[in-house]
Amino acid sequence: MSPPSERDVIFEFQPMGVYVKVTAMDVKTLTEISIQGAATAPESLLKKNALKRLDYVLKKKGLIS
Repeated sequence: MSPPSERDVIFEFQPMGVYVKVTAMDVKTLTEISIQGAATAPESLLKKNALKRLDYVLKKKGLIS
């Protein structure tokens, strides 16, 4: 899953031992979420999961449909 072309998302990865904290921020709405995943997980999977969470939060707040 990739962000729609009209939406910019910034990702940040912070290793924390065997885990990595992934923060995703929607630039337009300034909405930010964080998830944790295994440090050995592929970056693409971590981004996909963070984007799913971000979409969920944006929909819950009524910022996207």
